[in-house]
Amino acid sequence: MQQRPAYTPLYWLSSLGAGGLTVSFFIYLNFMVPHQGTPMATFEFLMAALQKGDWLSIVTGTAMSGIILFALLHLKLLVGVIREHLTYRHTLAYAELRSSNAEVTLMAIPLTLTMSVNVLFIVGAVFIPGLWGVVEYLFPAALAAFIVNGYFAVKIFLEYFTRLLASGDYDLDANNDLSQMISIFTFTMVAVGFAAPAAMSKTLAVEAIGTVGAIFFASAAILLILIKLTIGFQSMLKNGISPEASPSLWIMIPILTLLGITFTRITLGFEHNFKHEMQPMSLLALSATVVSLQLIFGKIGYFVMRQNRYFQTYVFGEKRSVPSFALICPGVAFMVYWFFFVHFGFVHTGIVEKFSAVYFLLLMPALYIQVKTIYYFFVLARRFSLLGFRNETKKLKTA
Repeated sequence: MQQRPAYTPLYWLSSLGAGGLTVSFFIYLNFMVPHQGTPMATFEFLMAALQKGDWLSIVTGTAMSGIILFALLHLKLLVGVIREHLTYRHTLAYAELRSSNAEVTLMAIPLTLTMSVNVLFIVGAVFIPGLWGVVEYLFPAALAAFIVNGYFAVKIFLEYFTRLLASGDYDLDANNDLSQMISIFTFTMVAVGFAAPAAMSKTLAVEAIGTVGAIFFASAAILLILIKLTIGFQSMLKNGISPEASPSLWIMIPILTLLGITFTRITLGFEHNFKHEMQPMSLLALSATVVSLQLIFGKIGYFVMRQNRYFQTYVFGEKRSVPSFALICPGVAFMVYWFFFVHFGFVHTGIVEKFSAVYFLLLMPALYIQVKTIYYFFVLARRFSLLGFRNETKKLKTA
């Protein structure tokens, strides 16, 4: 059997992917199960839906099972990568990473840990009775977690970026892909985390802190998009994209999803807490713009990967590449935001009636993408033996 690639921080994307798939199942519950009086579906509403014995009960039970499965996988993989990273920090490979362009891959750590906060919040809301009754006490704890993750994300990025600015040793020709945009992905994940209590809390201080935090990290992400997207495409147009890094073309899909959800949540927070009425069609314009850009990046990435025979080589072929885990997040992100697009863009505006034939037809692309993403997640899990990191790291030379 071919030896699995040695540990790198990109292995954190395996846990991130499982966390994203947890969220993908919760999306069904949050948009389909009635939950009047609360901004998200909770245990009490889900139990009522299960007891009805209709088609929605089947959807609810299936989604709850998916949440349990992928939340457990997320936590199990998280424990594995944390253990391996602690060992990796004492190796020569880690020292070399900190002085190279690949240092930016350390951003995968706060990215994944921020996803963990979201996963735990979802699991608590879905499976703990009465949790929403004390949720106003939980929001400050969630904000504290996002502040800590945001701090380390900024710290890692500034150490990396200021070193490059001071030394000028960034290799444009060698970075002929969009993998450097993992820093932007991290900032948008933190932004959407801050935006959650901003949209759902009834405490003005929590809403204000969440809104400011979300805007700060979203603004940083947008600024870096302008810089890194330009540099990345300039290098790719000059040198062609690195075949192994082809999935990085899809990194804009989750970034767009997180930015779209962030600004939607901020808008909803203004409406709930400041009585600022929003125009329903504005959400249609926002969601349609995000989906349009996602489709553009999705098509470009797919055709490039097909031309590079990426799937035949790195997913189903003999070669194994750790960046393959980057395939999971775009699938999850597109599926999740498609629900926002359908519900805020068409149902909320009255264009499409909820639970009508047209409604279910519109949701079919999301279901298809979710099934394909789950399939690729388990293909990669099997190829990389995700539960057996330790022996690989021990082979690295210690510094």
